[in-house]
Amino acid sequence: MKEKQFNNVSNNKGFIAALDQSGGSTPKALAAYGVKEDTYSSEEEMFDRVHQMRTRIITAPAFDSKQILGAILFEQTMDSKIDGKYTADYLSEEKGIAPFLKIDKGLAEKSNGVQLMKPNPNLNKMLDRANERNIFGTKMRSVIHEANEKGIKDIVQQQFDIAKQITDAGLVPIVEPEVNINSKEKAEAENILKKEIMKYLDKLAENEKVMLKLTLPEQPNLYKEATKHPKVVRVVALSGGYSRKEANDKLKNNDNVIASFSRALAQDLRYNQTDEEFNNSLKKAIDSIYDASVNKN
Repeated sequence: MKEKQFNNVSNNKGFIAALDQSGGSTPKALAAYGVKEDTYSSEEEMFDRVHQMRTRIITAPAFDSKQILGAILFEQTMDSKIDGKYTADYLSEEKGIAPFLKIDKGLAEKSNGVQLMKPNPNLNKMLDRANERNIFGTKMRSVIHEANEKGIKDIVQQQFDIAKQITDAGLVPIVEPEVNINSKEKAEAENILKKEIMKYLDKLAENEKVMLKLTLPEQPNLYKEATKHPKVVRVVALSGGYSRKEANDKLKNNDNVIASFSRALAQDLRYNQTDEEFNNSLKKAIDSIYDASVNKN
């Protein structure tokens, strides 16, 4: 199964759907969906509501492998079920979509212009569970706010150190050093980031392959060299707060890069839509993101 998923994610047309909002971002995701905080009274209820939202997206007719290669899940989504199957199995078996798992524990305080990932001492146990749940790959996010060379070097080193743990566990890591789209030093930070990423890609062992999830750059095709690197399975782009139209327009200017959008994917979905309205809104989003991923200027 994993070999088939690897070939599909590596070579086929489509994009990665990001459905991995975690504890901090879940209330915002639910509010955007039309579910207010006063409609649930505990964290457990909150995650039940967001799983209902994700289930509605995943089971919608528009959400299929013709356009979607993979879907990124939150840890509790991995342990939840859809129609009696664990979410990853439902995605793989019913939809033909590769399941990824968000494995980071959130962001540390800002230092040297960046936010590293918080320590994750139980990562190996999580990776064991991911294998038990038939997860294909993982995703981990850190954030760059300034063009601080030391901070960016620290971010890239942390990302690739943890990526090695993930490849050793037989999973495909998505390395995500996001650059804040509102940074006044965004272009400069991206140039430093690219240089550091290429250094680490060149050091990877023969059996170590990664995916890169990167902010849409100020300079079109900045990461084109990375898209052709033999150790890179795929380069995907995050929407990072851009509207879907802005993100799609920027994506079209970057050859060989496909989308991995979260907010831009779900921005028009609402709790009170009929199933027909919901699916039509989702289809419109998927069609436009797919088009931007595969049809370049």
